[in-house]
Amino acid sequence: MTRYDKRTRAVTGLLFLLFILMVAVLNILTPDQAFSESENRVLESRPRFSLRSLLGGKFTSDYETYITDQFAFRDVWIGIKTDADRVMGKKDSNGVYLGKDGYLIQHFSSPQDAEVNDRIQAIHSIHQKTPDLRKYIMLVPTAAALLRDKLPAYAPLGDEHAALNRVRQSLQPDIRFVDVYPALYAGREEAIFYKTDHHWTSKGAYYAYRVLCKQMGIVPKDEAAFNIRQVTDAFYGSLYSKSGFRHLQPDRINLYLPKEESKKKVEYVYEGRTADSLYQMDNLSKKDKYALFLNGNHALVRITTEHPDGKKLLIVKDSYANSLIPFLAEHFTEIDVVDLRYYEESVTKLIQDRQFHDMLFLYNVKTFFEDTSILNIME
Repeated sequence: MTRYDKRTRAVTGLLFLLFILMVAVLNILTPDQAFSESENRVLESRPRFSLRSLLGGKFTSDYETYITDQFAFRDVWIGIKTDADRVMGKKDSNGVYLGKDGYLIQHFSSPQDAEVNDRIQAIHSIHQKTPDLRKYIMLVPTAAALLRDKLPAYAPLGDEHAALNRVRQSLQPDIRFVDVYPALYAGREEAIFYKTDHHWTSKGAYYAYRVLCKQMGIVPKDEAAFNIRQVTDAFYGSLYSKSGFRHLQPDRINLYLPKEESKKKVEYVYEGRTADSLYQMDNLSKKDKYALFLNGNHALVRITTEHPDGKKLLIVKDSYANSLIPFLAEHFTEIDVVDLRYYEESVTKLIQDRQFHDMLFLYNVKTFFEDTSILNIME
């Protein structure tokens, strides 16, 4: 080895050590962040040390997660990595595919038999306790099922349509399965899903609303009965945050506002506050602009309208329901909205106390099978 080679190696090693030292110092000097705006999630805080947690391996695991979340200039490094991946031709990141026309599409894995059976058992359990309450279940297929032509070639995905059929075939006959797949498939060339977010748009929710009304024996309002108003053209959604893919066009959010306005009272029961609108427009200035619908997710929201027929509806849901509920508010006097991820009381008791006429389960198919909170309805 020549003197030049030794010197080059020494300089390279020294620079590498200086880089590591600089990063370590930056990590110490950079204050911890509680929330990531770009990823739209709470970041891990420094774990408390105890001998028990250290010996059990929990402390080291939690500390690794903490370091990952609080790494200095984390967003910059994520952006560099995903940009490099795109240059190398990689089309997936953190369970999100970079599809055609700027679509980000979330991966879906087909559920196991036990996962399907557990959820069917939970729904049947509440039905056995409240047999006189008319029940509907709407499981919404995601962009992964309806926009397969946008996916990268050979992207491995589970079969959402088959999963929906397994649920439909397992339900008791008097629980009505609301099949929105054909209506959404027919409208797939329109903007029924956001490109950077996992939710459907108000257009997609409107098509599903029409199918649900037919099942419920309700006459839906025509699209002409609404003023369709764009409220933002700068929405970067959950998949943009999750994937780290950048340099994409933002989404627009449109609202369907009834031309014949009526008063509505929205009560956030656990928080003890009320509003006079189904839309929290202040959230348009925040990262999670989809939270303008019902101000995001809450344990229990109670909506009261001026509709004269006195019908009451209970909705058990995930966030897909938030943009469909404004359509249903045109047809019911009262709507209670329960999110089992946060609701800790008995749904059976709520039904008995409130005397609902109809009950709707509304989830996107991915959340329905991956989130276990639906099982809490049996308690």
